[in-house]
Amino acid sequence: MRKMQDFIVKGKDIFIGLEDSKRTWKISCRCEKMEIHYTSMPADYAVLRSYLQKNYVECRITVIYEAGFKGFGLHDKLVEDGYSCIVTPPNKVTQEKVSRVKTDKIDCRRLATNLENSDFKKCHVPDKEILSDRQISRTLIAIQKDLVRTRNRIRKFLDFHGIDKGFPAGAWGKADYDRLMKLELDGMLRISLKVLTDLLTHLLSAKKLLKQELLLLTKKERYAAVYKIFNSAPGIGWFTAIRLVLEWGEDLSRFKTAKKFGSFAGLCASEYSSGDTVLKGNITGQSNGSVRAWLIESAWTALKYDPVLLNKYNGILHRCGNKKKAIVAVARKLAVRLWRCAMNKEPYCVGLLATD
Repeated sequence: MRKMQDFIVKGKDIFIGLEDSKRTWKISCRCEKMEIHYTSMPADYAVLRSYLQKNYVECRITVIYEAGFKGFGLHDKLVEDGYSCIVTPPNKVTQEKVSRVKTDKIDCRRLATNLENSDFKKCHVPDKEILSDRQISRTLIAIQKDLVRTRNRIRKFLDFHGIDKGFPAGAWGKADYDRLMKLELDGMLRISLKVLTDLLTHLLSAKKLLKQELLLLTKKERYAAVYKIFNSAPGIGWFTAIRLVLEWGEDLSRFKTAKKFGSFAGLCASEYSSGDTVLKGNITGQSNGSVRAWLIESAWTALKYDPVLLNKYNGILHRCGNKKKAIVAVARKLAVRLWRCAMNKEPYCVGLLATD
């Protein structure tokens, strides 16, 4: 630290790369194109703040870290204390092609170098209100997965003990679940089934509560305008519309072109090209996978009502003969059309041609 203090003077720009993990943070500090300090500290913001206040008096400090499992809490705390902070997508961090070694120490130094050279991409950092509202939708995703698991456990239970007679192999209806609740079993089987059915009932109640809260969010002034635009599109009901608003935000002006929005949605083809060789692969798959699933599901319905989307589907299907590729292309077009409608503040217009 003494060497660092001999070099640093008040008023200089300090660039800090922070590698985030559950228990420790690795910190690389750069100034005037050289590393002036590297350290490791507990993953505790109070320790980081003390470090910055003690060692970089009156300096202009910028911190960069990768978006990860801890969300944007660190960003918010740094900004509240007057520091600049950049959150960068992990898949956009520039690194050497030949790199075969990855450690937290190397990563934090790479982040600090990229920050100093302005070689980075920014994440959009949502405010606390939308993060809180969005959690309703994401909790619902988790509950839905638990529902599928619980239903599968019940099916396996019935199959294993030979009491599956009369239950359909496919999807169950209300009558099937009513019959399940009335099954009379002996001993431990009765207790085991009751545990599973009680869990199923609890999850269904939780799902109903979360959907009610989402319905209330459709009337929230902040989201109302964009929600109505999304809800005007064919194949997109109120449930999908509000969840798209919560995931994308009500202001989509940060995406300047349709290409950038399509890339953000993760619906653009990946490419591995060099020289005369051009290889295009599957979609990049970045961003939220659940959102892509909603869009693809909506696309199947939307193409039945919108001739532009149907024409897109038929064109791709004719060229490649792959229904999956065709519907993904339709989902991308649907997403882009939603973005254009939001930018123009106009409802979705079926059949209206637009340049994508």
